Amino acid sequence: MEKTGNERPSSSVNVYLVAQNRLLRETLVRLFQKRSGIFVVGESRYSDSCTQQIAKANCDLVLLDALSTPESIRLVEELGERAPRTKVMLFGMDEDPGCFLRAVRLGIRGYLLKDASSAEVIAAVQGITRGEAICPPRLAALLFEFVSKEFRRRSGASDPQTRASLGLTHRQRELMTLVAEGLTNKEIAASLNLSEFTVRNHISRIMKQVDADNRYQAVEVIRANRFSPVN
Repeated sequence: MEKTGNERPSSSVNVYLVAQNRLLRETLVRLFQKRSGIFVVGESRYSDSCTQQIAKANCDLVLLDALSTPESIRLVEELGERAPRTKVMLFGMDEDPGCFLRAVRLGIRGYLLKDASSAEVIAAVQGITRGEAICPPRLAALLFEFVSKEFRRRSGASDPQTRASLGLTHRQRELMTLVAEGLTNKEIAASLNLSEFTVRNHISRIMKQVDADNRYQAVEVIRANRFSPVN
């Protein structure tokens, strides 16, 4: 991990960068150095000691370039436990509804797409620091729709007979636990000694069973209604 800068202005926003690509980290450091009020207190790639480094840096905002690996998900979860006041922003993301909803559940405060400009990155950092949440308009609309749908589903699922009809088998619970951990179909197949075709079929059936649009929304529905012990 490399520290950047010397003195830290008292009015600055203290930012920590986490990205696998070193060139990307260095580019963002140079971008923020040109902006008054934004101070990079540290930067690193993903590692086992990353959470500890961030906690010691005492930053206001952490910028992450991924939420698609077990390492990145674990980092966000650990930050929520060890540094709950530190906000997290994702950048360079795809417009992926499943990934976005997972990010919201994990407490992410900003979600910037790959085509975001340097000005938009700066504005997002400043906005999040002011207490705002940042995301593309279409994903914001998706979130509204998801919350509304969840409310209606929860209301309907409060009936014991309805809950029973949506119960999952032991194998389905195992599989969705691995989906919740961020494993790919190939990794799930290897873990459960199944074919990828079988895994895809299981996930497809579960999505229909809980009325979800994608695998990650299925995880959210299962968590919300406690149909299975997905962590």
